[in-house]
Amino acid sequence: MTAGPNFLATADWARAVKVLQEADDVCLACHQRPDADALGSMLALAQALLLRPAGPPRVVASFGDVPFEVPAILAFLPGLELLSPPGQFPARPPVMITLDAASVDRLGALAPSAAAAGELIVLDHHASNAGFGTVNLVDPAAAATAVLADELIARLGIELTRDVALGLYAGLVTDTGSFKFSATTPAVHELAARLLATGIDPGVVSRHLYDTQPFGYLRMLAGALGRAELDTAACNGLGLVWTTVTRADRAASDLPLDAAESVIDEVRKTAQAEVAVVLKEADDASWQVSVRSKSVVDVARACAALGGGGHARAAGFSASGSPDAVIAALAELLDRP
Repeated sequence: MTAGPNFLATADWARAVKVLQEADDVCLACHQRPDADALGSMLALAQALLLRPAGPPRVVASFGDVPFEVPAILAFLPGLELLSPPGQFPARPPVMITLDAASVDRLGALAPSAAAAGELIVLDHHASNAGFGTVNLVDPAAAATAVLADELIARLGIELTRDVALGLYAGLVTDTGSFKFSATTPAVHELAARLLATGIDPGVVSRHLYDTQPFGYLRMLAGALGRAELDTAACNGLGLVWTTVTRADRAASDLPLDAAESVIDEVRKTAQAEVAVVLKEADDASWQVSVRSKSVVDVARACAALGGGGHARAAGFSASGSPDAVIAALAELLDRP
C-alpha cells in the first residue's frame, strides 16, 4: 500500500503492529450509526486479532449508539457476536482502535474511553481527520477504511479467512459505490480480487447491501421522491436536488432511521443536479443530512462548516430547524468558490 499524504508512515505502521502484537486486551470502536465500511472493517479486524500468531487477545468491539442496535442492512456481517453495547466498553482501555471515525466526537458514547486509552490507534481515510490518536493510520487516498484494515491485518502476519474478508469486502463495495467512484483504482480491484478469492459470493453481498428492503421502504421512498425539489441555479449553476424523509414516513411502515440511508442513492441520479441532499428526520426530530456530489463540488468542506464532515463527494451533518432553512444554509456554503 502507498503511504498517504498526511499521517501514514512506516514508523506508524511499525508502532501499531508492535502494540497489537503485545496487547492482552484490544478494544475496537467505530463511528455512530455505522455503515458497512465502519462496522465491516471493525468486525474484520476483531476477528483477525483472534487469529494472531502469538495467541488471541481479549477483544471488545462496539459503537457509541444508545440504544445500541446493529443496522438491519448489516446483520449479515460475520462477527456480530463479538459486539458489546457501549455500557460494557472499558472506561480506560489499555489499547483501543477506532475505525472510520474522522474525529473523537463521532464515537458518541465511546469518546471518553478513547480519551482515556493508554494507546489509541486511529484507522481512517477521511481527509478531515486531524489525528487524535497516539498512533494515526490515516490515509485520505485510501478508498475505504477497509483498505487500511486489510493492510494492518497483513502487517500483523494474519491470513485472511472468508469471514474476515467478507467484512472488508462489504466496506470496500460501499465506499467505492460498488466500484463506480473515482477512488476505484487498479489497487482497489486487486484487493477485491484477493478478498473474493477467499470464497465470498459478491451477489449475496450486493443483495444484502442494496437489493433487500421491506415493502414499507417503497412507500417511504415514494413519499420522499414525491417531495423532491430541484434548484438548477444552486451550486453556481450546477444544480442541487433535495428531499426529506420524515418520522411520519418511517412510522407508517414502522421503519428505523437506518432504513432511509439508501434514499440518497436514488435522489443523486438526477441529471440536472451536481449535488444531492436528503434530510432524514430522527426520532428526536433532528435532521441527519446526507450530501453527495458527482464530480466537481467538494461537499465535505460545506458539511464541515455545519459541524459535520466526510469526503469530497460524500459527506453529512446533523441539523435542527426547518428543512428549507437547513438547505438554505447548505446552499450558501456550496455557492462559495
